[in-house]
Amino acid sequence: MKRALFALVAVAACAPALADLALATSKNCLACHAVDKKVVGPAYKDVAAKYAGQKDAVDKLAIKIMKGGSGVWGPVPMPANTQVNEAEAKKLAAWVLSLK
Repeated sequence: MKRALFALVAVAACAPALADLALATSKNCLACHAVDKKVVGPAYKDVAAKYAGQKDAVDKLAIKIMKGGSGVWGPVPMPANTQVNEAEAKKLAAWVLSLK
């Protein structure tokens, strides 16, 4: 009984992170990014470290997710993601910033 309860609590705790990963997958973010290694773009953990402690980081990253950007992580620009709305961009940004 205790094991089943522990497993249920563990799954419930991971559910938001899995939902955010699913959103990143559905929006093709993982074609250029990975959580812990550079692909075309930076690793999400590196992004989280760079923006750690910045109060406006979610808003900054959400804008970059939607509109794209260049020059921060090297010469390869990040294209605009027109398929991502503002609410999704903020959710993705918050998720990226939560990674350590």
